Amino acid sequence: MAVELTTLTDGGQSQLDVAGEVARFLNAATRSLDLALYDVRFETTAGGLVLASLLAASQRGVAVRLLYNVDHPGPIPVPPPPETAPAALEALPVPTRAVAGIPDLMHHKYVVRDGAAVWTGSTNWTDDSWTRQENVVVRIHSEPLAYAFSLNFEELWSGTPVEGTGAVDPRPVRADGVELRAWFCPGHGEALSHRIAKHLGKARRRIRIASPVLTSGPILGTLVEVVNERRCQLAGVVDDTQVDEVFRQWQANGVSAWKVPLLERVLTGAPWSGKASTPWRPDSLHDFMHAKVVVADDVSFVGSFNLSRSGERNAENVVEIHDAATADRLAAFVDEVRGRYPPATPPGRAPTGDRARAARSR
Repeated sequence: MAVELTTLTDGGQSQLDVAGEVARFLNAATRSLDLALYDVRFETTAGGLVLASLLAASQRGVAVRLLYNVDHPGPIPVPPPPETAPAALEALPVPTRAVAGIPDLMHHKYVVRDGAAVWTGSTNWTDDSWTRQENVVVRIHSEPLAYAFSLNFEELWSGTPVEGTGAVDPRPVRADGVELRAWFCPGHGEALSHRIAKHLGKARRRIRIASPVLTSGPILGTLVEVVNERRCQLAGVVDDTQVDEVFRQWQANGVSAWKVPLLERVLTGAPWSGKASTPWRPDSLHDFMHAKVVVADDVSFVGSFNLSRSGERNAENVVEIHDAATADRLAAFVDEVRGRYPPATPPGRAPTGDRARAARSR
């Protein structure tokens, strides 16, 4: 099977469950492992299991390289600052490289194994990410797709600043009859937003979205059209805490104030749920709604991209998947997650009408 999915929910699995899955992927390496990870902690019990797999791979002659983000400027709505301990990573007996995350983040969460398989998705490699956040992991067995990820890895490994990466073209490839495209930001960040918006606009049966925030102009504009025209069944889930912070920032700075009515219309015109996550602090529980999924009919987009303007400028990756079975499973995951939380509402507004009835029935 070319595409394999794992979905994570808040409290739905242990850190050792996920660490074991990571370890099994790493243990299958025979030649190379290239890791680009925004946030990674090896100092915990679960992290130790993953670290042992990396060290064992290195000892049996596998070429291991690790990229990670550093120098985050501080708390922002999305993405949360990493927990990575750079000194611990630099002490590893494998080549590592820090990517300066100012002003653009190295926000990837992927592994390329033997130039033939890719592990990617939304989850960082920390205990909270694996146990208290909603996330999606996708594993894809395809040499052409892995080659695209390898090209992106080499951009970053060569020392190119984040703003100069993501130039790999999103060429279509096929694996077991499934059409796939790898998208990379920032080189194709704006094109990715327009690509997602195009498929949202074409959808006639269903749209399902899970994203911490929604701030990309093309995507917001298209969703407003879908809501106003009742074009198809639209539903989704966001992180309510982070969305509220976005509203506050927009209203304060004025530059993006034009987006306020668009996001209000999207959130109030369709059944969106919102997770009231713990506000970020270095020592707080990091229980964000962290999945990044778009389903438009039978096309899915999965990766590290938050459907945000800042995401277009970060080093991000998304896999576009044309497969009905994958879309069905991801749509069901979004519905499961949104069923756990109350309706999402803009700050200071209570749900009304159908949304209020839905809130009372949960």
